[in-house]
Amino acid sequence: MGRKDASTVKLPVEQYRKQIGKQDYKKTKPILRATKLKAEAKKTAIGIKEVGLVLAAILALLLAFYAFFYLRLSTDVDPDLEPDED
Repeated sequence: MGRKDASTVKLPVEQYRKQIGKQDYKKTKPILRATKLKAEAKKTAIGIKEVGLVLAAILALLLAFYAFFYLRLSTDVDPDLEPDED
């Protein structure tokens, strides 16, 4: 007796899920496909942060390269040598 009464009562969560499923089913296939493509494009798109980080890394490497050669070449001059006087 108790089982028959319990099976007829639906949980509010199940009713909510069924209602959401019906609403989603009402959408046409092109709308669902467009929504899916839009979400996929948003997930795979390159953001401004990533571009900025790559540019900053390239700039830092160029600056380090320049500083290395600047210091390397500027210390090669021997201060003991006297310049030729005319």
